[in-house]
Amino acid sequence: MNAGRTIFAQLIEQLPHKEFKKCVGRYSGDANLRGFSCWDQYLAMVFAQLTYRESLRDIEACLGAMRPKLYHMGFRGRVARSTLADANDTHDWRIYADFAQVLMTLHDRSTPPNQWASNSIKAFTRWTRRPSTYA
Repeated sequence: MNAGRTIFAQLIEQLPHKEFKKCVGRYSGDANLRGFSCWDQYLAMVFAQLTYRESLRDIEACLGAMRPKLYHMGFRGRVARSTLADANDTHDWRIYADFAQVLMTLHDRSTPPNQWASNSIKAFTRWTRRPSTYA
């Protein structure tokens, strides 16, 4: 049994959380919220993207199956489909657009210019290539 941290938690740890908070503050993203923060929504959407989830029902089912590990993955509680739908409606999309710009800027600084295009293309094709479910 793995006694260490999940790969998802290790990946999320590398993100600049302070920069995300700045983006949230810029658009008052967490104002008047009771439980599901912008960070929780971001975690759910990143998890959905990395695990090829296609719908809110699919995200809810997958995260529900991992309920004992949610806290260790960075989630503060269970994630319901209606909560995700409400968050998608109420949270300002510009928060995530700004954070994406921050991440791209960090990537540009850490990668030599001549390798950026080839690394980006490789990463894009690796993450967009879906595993075949019909064999």
